[in-house]
Amino acid sequence: MPTDKELVGDYLEWLTVEKGRSRATIESYTRDLDQFLTWTRLHGIELASASTEDLERYVNVLRHDKAPSSVARATSSIKGLFGFLVDERVLSSDVGQRLAPSRRGRSLPKALDEMVVARLIDSVDTDDPVARRDRALLELLYGTGARVSEVTSLVIDDLDFDEELIRVTGKGSKQRLVPMGRTLQWALQRYLAPGGRNVMAIARPTNRLFLNQRGGPLSRQGVDLILDARALEAGVDRSTVSAHVFRHSCATHMLAHGADIRVVQELLGHASIATTQIYTAVSITSLQRAYESAHPRAHG
Repeated sequence: MPTDKELVGDYLEWLTVEKGRSRATIESYTRDLDQFLTWTRLHGIELASASTEDLERYVNVLRHDKAPSSVARATSSIKGLFGFLVDERVLSSDVGQRLAPSRRGRSLPKALDEMVVARLIDSVDTDDPVARRDRALLELLYGTGARVSEVTSLVIDDLDFDEELIRVTGKGSKQRLVPMGRTLQWALQRYLAPGGRNVMAIARPTNRLFLNQRGGPLSRQGVDLILDARALEAGVDRSTVSAHVFRHSCATHMLAHGADIRVVQELLGHASIATTQIYTAVSITSLQRAYESAHPRAHG
């Protein structure tokens, strides 16, 4: 009989090879299931003998110190694991099937004010290679609303300056084309011109678009460090700035300026329009606030 660790490894391999799950999804499930196995070992529980009550106890523990979205993902990973073990005939019954799904919290995204975004981007105004890269990075995050994983995986060939389009590879390796606005196009061309990216690429030639100062591909952590430093330099609260906040801000500002929700759905790469509708809630909240403060009869 394989060990519990080996069974989890088989499940993750199946998700990768057979289901084609993205690297980010596999990394998240790996963390979730590693934590689950740590808890089962601590309580003397093996996967083969686990009950629905055991799983519910564990999920209740998670609810005390994790965000609703993290609990929902962990619950999904556990249910998926036990379903897989039943399909593989390792287990005879699916104790995860009766595990109640965790509800995700519907928290409104905290978009930055448009003036704050402008101050952040425009503060990067020097002409050295690092500044050119950072300006292009910020313009792209805000200009396309792309996820940080999508941005860090871009290669130069994904840019089409003639058609003013960028090919973005999203979740499940699905590709979409997003427009390249004039300001973003200017920033990218400046970064790719002599004295920009080519200075960083001398050490390790690569086709990846965004590079770190050692010439390697820029990582998600590298993006976080850049945003943190640029927020500090612009006098913006660093705790309010992240790549995901730029994505929120792009969607919220477009809707506030009249963009159709299906256009924003396509831009962000949402499979379901229901995911995009949370940004509509943000816009409605802003509309209600403005109405209440400005309309003569708002307070009756």
